Amino acid sequence: MPTTKKPKKNIPPRSYNLGDPLSPWRESLNQIIFGSETYAGKIFDIVLIIVILFSIVAIMLDSVQEMQQSYSDSLFFAEWFFTVLFSFEYLLRLISVRKPWLYARSFFGIIDLLSILPTYISLLLPGVHYLVALRILRLLRIFRILKLSEYLEEAEFLLEALSNSSRKISMFLYAVITLVVVFGSLMYVVEGSDSGFTSIPKSVYWAIVTITTVGYGDIAPKTPLGQIIASTIMIMGYGIIAVPTGIYSAELIKSSKADKLYNHACPACGANDHDFDANFCKYCGHYLGKQSN
Repeated sequence: MPTTKKPKKNIPPRSYNLGDPLSPWRESLNQIIFGSETYAGKIFDIVLIIVILFSIVAIMLDSVQEMQQSYSDSLFFAEWFFTVLFSFEYLLRLISVRKPWLYARSFFGIIDLLSILPTYISLLLPGVHYLVALRILRLLRIFRILKLSEYLEEAEFLLEALSNSSRKISMFLYAVITLVVVFGSLMYVVEGSDSGFTSIPKSVYWAIVTITTVGYGDIAPKTPLGQIIASTIMIMGYGIIAVPTGIYSAELIKSSKADKLYNHACPACGANDHDFDANFCKYCGHYLGKQSN
C-alpha cells in the first residue's frame, strides 16, 4: 500500500521579522542571518556555532590560573576579538530585521546582548567578563539549524508537565520553608551559640542543609536533645525529597495519557479523538497531517 507523503511543516516567521519588505541589501542580509534554508544561511549558522564554541573555550581557559599566567595576553586579545565580532553580528541582526526593538526584547535577542555585555562591564568591574560563558545559550539555535524540532517538542512536553504541577510544588515548598524555619528556631533555642547556632538565620540554613540530606557538617548539634531533633529532620528529609519527584512524575503520566488521544479535528469532517498513532481519520479516511510516533 503506497504511503502518503506527509506535508512539510513550515515554520512561521518570528514577529520581529514580519512587516513591510526591506531594502534589497537588508533583505539579503536577513536571509543569511535568520534563514537556515539557504546555503549562505547554513554556512553562516555553522560558522557562528564554531566561533561561539571557541569563545567559550577561551573564557574557560582564562579561568585556569596556569593558563592565565602563561597566555594572559593571548586570552585577553581573544576575548576582545570575540566580543567585537559578536557585537558586530548583533548590530547586523538589528539592522536586518523589520522590527529591531522586538528582536532586542526576544529570547535570542536578550541572550545575544548578554553574551557581549560582560566584557564591556568588566572595564568597570573586573572579573565580570567570566559571565560571557552565557554564550553557550546561543547554541540553542542548533535545534533550528540541524532540524531537531522533535527535541523541542519533547522539551515543551516536560515544561507543560512542570507547569501543571507548579501549584502543588509551590505548596510543598511553602510547607518545607515552614518546617525549616520552625526547626531552625528550635535548634537555636536548644543548642545556642556554643554549638555554632549563633542566629536564627544560620540555624535555618543548618535545617535546610540537613533536611535536604546535603549535610555539609560545618554546624552540628552537641546536646542530646539537639541530636534527637537533627535525627528527626534527617529522617523527614528522605521522605521530603521524594514528594516533588512524585508530583512531577504524576503530571508526566497524566500528560502522556492525554497525548494518546489525538484531539485535533480532522480537516475534512471535523471529527476528533483519534488514536495517538493515527495518520488518517477513522471516520472519513482523510489524512490528519500528524506524524506518528
